[in-house]
Amino acid sequence: MSNDHTQVQEFFTARAADWDTRFPDDGPAYDSAIASLGLRAGDRVLDAGCGTGRALPPLRAAVGPAGVVLGADLTPAMLEAAVQAGRNRDGHLLLADVAGLPLRTESLDAVFGAGLIAHLPHPAENLRELARVVRPGGLLALFHPIGRAALAARQGRQITPDDLRAEANLRPLLAGSGWRMTSYVDEDARFLALAVREG
Repeated sequence: MSNDHTQVQEFFTARAADWDTRFPDDGPAYDSAIASLGLRAGDRVLDAGCGTGRALPPLRAAVGPAGVVLGADLTPAMLEAAVQAGRNRDGHLLLADVAGLPLRTESLDAVFGAGLIAHLPHPAENLRELARVVRPGGLLALFHPIGRAALAARQGRQITPDDLRAEANLRPLLAGSGWRMTSYVDEDARFLALAVREG
């Protein structure tokens, strides 16, 4: 994906209206990934790059009515699709860039990012910004409903050694950005890297 935000927005704007219908069977994978965060009632969580908000209902279920659920995305059309799907009832939607979140330092307990890492223009800086808004000991989940090999096959490409999601690349990237990776799964059915905010 390009480093140019305009191209990222164009890519997702063109796909926003039918995004959910293209991937109708992802719900259980989202539920499982969110469960792995171990969120508790009253927690404050951000879905970074929330798209159409598919993670918002299970995030709301995890933190309950006393919790705070935020969904931030760079593309207005994706947020509009989230509203049309009624997912704004489960979380507050923000038109925001993960490069500069309109959130207080250490104000969150966790961040969930589905398909996020491949679209970050400056991964180390952007992951540091996510670390800024999470309290020490808070959690990060980088998720995709299919693994790297399956995704590459779907897109008609090969996995390259410089893939940011490769464990050998992602672990030091997270470590240099304020996170410590605690778990890494890359299988056909899902990609899920969990990390703890260092502090």
